Amino acid sequence: MKIPVAALLIASANAFAPSSSLHERFSALEMTATAVETSVFGKLPATVKPGVVTGKALTDLLNHAKNEKFAIPGVNIVGSNSINSCMEAAAKYQGPIMVTFSKGGGQFIAGKTVDNTDDKASIAGCVAGAKHVHEVAKLYGVPVILHTDHCQKAWLPWFDGLLEANEKYFEETGGPLFSSHMLDLSEEPLEENIAICKKYMERMAKINLLLEFELGITGGEEDGVDNSDVDSSRLYTQPEEVWYAYQQLSEVENAAFTCAASFGNVHGVYAPGNVELKPIILHTSQKFIQEKLGTDETKPMKFVFHGGSGSSPEDIKYAIEAGVIKMNIDTDTQWAYWDGIRKYESDNRDYLQRQIGNPDGDDIPNKKFYDPRMALRAGEEAMAERLCKAAEDLNCVDVLN
Repeated sequence: MKIPVAALLIASANAFAPSSSLHERFSALEMTATAVETSVFGKLPATVKPGVVTGKALTDLLNHAKNEKFAIPGVNIVGSNSINSCMEAAAKYQGPIMVTFSKGGGQFIAGKTVDNTDDKASIAGCVAGAKHVHEVAKLYGVPVILHTDHCQKAWLPWFDGLLEANEKYFEETGGPLFSSHMLDLSEEPLEENIAICKKYMERMAKINLLLEFELGITGGEEDGVDNSDVDSSRLYTQPEEVWYAYQQLSEVENAAFTCAASFGNVHGVYAPGNVELKPIILHTSQKFIQEKLGTDETKPMKFVFHGGSGSSPEDIKYAIEAGVIKMNIDTDTQWAYWDGIRKYESDNRDYLQRQIGNPDGDDIPNKKFYDPRMALRAGEEAMAERLCKAAEDLNCVDVLN
């Protein structure tokens, strides 16, 4: 009997073809590999990856934090040591971190002797620090938000310079250099505050930058912003003000924003009883906006918490329940950094008095003790430890996987 050639070819092909079950197993493996590739963190949205988080990934992360009731530590930094402390802490507590540059911090990074006419040193220092984070953040394996802090009306040239740097970076890479920036025009009338914010939001939305704005005033003093003597009534934002801002900024296409609504917040650390926080204001504001929108969304606004140092865990958790997705911390981390250096000096004082000669011998060098990296590292470790405690207070521990 003759077998047609075509039949032989089909039989040969079938002999080498994988079985359907094997094919299914390969498909399953491919699908698993794709899932692993797209979802780096098991508990976070797939858009969020290790490294600097911007655009949609940032809004996805903040919305997730709001829904899951955790807040991200927002930490003021002054150089690569404090920047690295932030990311080291985030890797330890397994959560995101916000690295925050101030105008003064940017100038310090550039160098205190550099001419700061037109804020050029403050701009250059912030840009340099941001580029440092872009280079190393992925090595820590955590999501990092790059942010700048309070910018009042007189400081808008600094803000403009930062936006120009973002626009240039966007042209080169398709994404912004920073994740977000803050405008603090709370000293201006509400309508002027929001009008300026809206103008900048239109520019920022084109390059996927998030805007943080402030309503009401954060008391105390921080890095050149002194509201120590402000009338206490201005420390508490009204729900109508939050709604007005929400309405105006939502009119901008692709707008992404967060609100620093004041509820008695004060920069710095004060004796118990000297600061009266009223996070109920945030809850009331959310309900007010929800009713105006006629939506089922119970927390339409993303709030941020300024003046977090020294706040009670109870106030922090109640604020988070109202939609706070980030809390600023500066005073406590400054102290922790210094305290780490102080302790290092205290523990090693006898080895830090001269280059040669210590309790172990008159001719023994002390270089390994006075190497600047030793004291700086002690400061980094202490700051990172304090941030891990902050993450606990903010429910931000083990939120990655």
